[in-house]
Amino acid sequence: MKKEIDMKPRSGYTMLLVLLAVIAGTLAGLVMLENPWFLLGVILIVLLLRGFFVVNPNGSRVLVLFGAYKGTVKENGFFWANPFFARQGISLRARNFDSERVKVNDKIGNPIMINVILVWQVADTYKSAFEVDNYVEFVRVQTDAAVRKLAGSYPYDNFEDEESELTLRSGMDEVNEALEVEITERLAIAGIRVIEARIGYLAYAPEIANAMLKRQQAVAIVAARKKIVEGAVGMVEDALEQLSRDQIIEFDEDKKASMVSNLMVVLCGDKEAVPVVNAGTLNA
Repeated sequence: MKKEIDMKPRSGYTMLLVLLAVIAGTLAGLVMLENPWFLLGVILIVLLLRGFFVVNPNGSRVLVLFGAYKGTVKENGFFWANPFFARQGISLRARNFDSERVKVNDKIGNPIMINVILVWQVADTYKSAFEVDNYVEFVRVQTDAAVRKLAGSYPYDNFEDEESELTLRSGMDEVNEALEVEITERLAIAGIRVIEARIGYLAYAPEIANAMLKRQQAVAIVAARKKIVEGAVGMVEDALEQLSRDQIIEFDEDKKASMVSNLMVVLCGDKEAVPVVNAGTLNA
């Protein structure tokens, strides 16, 4: 397999002086000597003009002579090369690619919406020009394929797959690293260097988004209730211990059960407790 060849063509300014000399000689021969053979100088002038080209900063020109790759000019400036060279310009600037949001299934089959933000640039102009048909379209298609493969390798979350420690939502750093490795391998054939690849958008598909939101809310409510109950139990234990230690009141088992029940209702209830005045005894 051929590799990129760094080519250094002639200075365009030197050849511009040669062109001016040829133009002057041709005009002098045609006007002063009236010799028709100097018309050949016009052909030479046209050929010299075709050889000039400019390479802008972070740009390049791939030079091909009758189907044979001759090299790539990466140095910016004004140059002259064989006028029969076919010259293809390839930008070496870093580019952003924000893919469309695609619907895919995660590891456990849930439909999700996902897209990727990719920063890339051409590293090998030979591969970009000749190994693929259109390297820009190649980047788009292969990035889309990599995102689909990645999404199918991890669950969106671990609600249904509790044994999974790495998910698309919680393991962003690891997932982005895996995504970058996958895209790098796919784009290597086109001479593309991946600077950064990360997930830009991630959500459940619209048809299940509401159901998943309710499930997440239910999980959050259960977790909050668990914390409330744990705190309430601790407060009740402290209250009973302090009342017994200070000998404020004597508790039998029935009184303890009644007090624990009342305190748990007050501490765990959604609404504020309404005080009730008991005119009788504790057992009334």
